[in-house]
Amino acid sequence: MDIYSKKLPIILIIVLVGILTLQFMSNDKNSPSIDSETCELYIANPQFNGKKYLDEYDPKCLDFKNLNP
Repeated sequence: MDIYSKKLPIILIIVLVGILTLQFMSNDKNSPSIDSETCELYIANPQFNGKKYLDEYDPKCLDFKNLNP
């Protein structure tokens, strides 16, 4: 396939859209998120739009918070 072909950009766009679609579909809603203020992990509860904290902290976030008081 020639790099100057008109089909190449179309194929690349289709591949990139497919990758983005797979990432969006594989994103698990029950995966833990990080609270930006406390660095504590939580799971969003869609039943009452609240957060359930897991009593675990993200070490990278804590290190970053300690570097920037």
